[in-house]
Amino acid sequence: MTPSDELAALLARVALSDRAAFARLYRLTSAHLLGVAWRLVNTRERAEEVLQDAFINVWQQARSYQPAMSAPMTWLINIVRHRAIDTLRSRRSELAQTQALGEAEDDLPADSAWEPPQLLDASLAKRGIDRCMADLSPPQRQALALAYYRGLAHSEIAESLQAPLGTVKAWVRRGLDRLKGCLGGLPEFSS
Repeated sequence: MTPSDELAALLARVALSDRAAFARLYRLTSAHLLGVAWRLVNTRERAEEVLQDAFINVWQQARSYQPAMSAPMTWLINIVRHRAIDTLRSRRSELAQTQALGEAEDDLPADSAWEPPQLLDASLAKRGIDRCMADLSPPQRQALALAYYRGLAHSEIAESLQAPLGTVKAWVRRGLDRLKGCLGGLPEFSS
């Protein structure tokens, strides 16, 4: 059996919800597909997210694979490529929305009760938060911004970002975990 035949057989079993076949398919193809994603999105973290989303699509769409139309690896690469393109488009959208959120903050009225020491503390805290937010991946940053600045629920974020609900939940959870770790190490957030 050629590698292509084995992949086609695995995809047929995945179409029947065979988890063992899915695990084997992942082991056989994930390294190559991660490389494809990495070349397209330019960072390992985003490439891993693209690969995760792509394999979710493979699990859900394996029934649509037609061996007469394309080789199994070609079909898988196309799924990864489409997810990577969606991620790049989402990043552009995220940057535009994040900038719009930043501009909206400038419209808030000043609180005259704050004295210089409180302003300094707030400024240090804001710098720390900004630094920690910059360390997040763009999807994590965008999902958190939509959740906390716009008050959107996970399902609304998924719809807005055109991403699977589980992926959005993972972005929010991982983003919050990274923020917690980052902010916990800053003096203005310790105690």
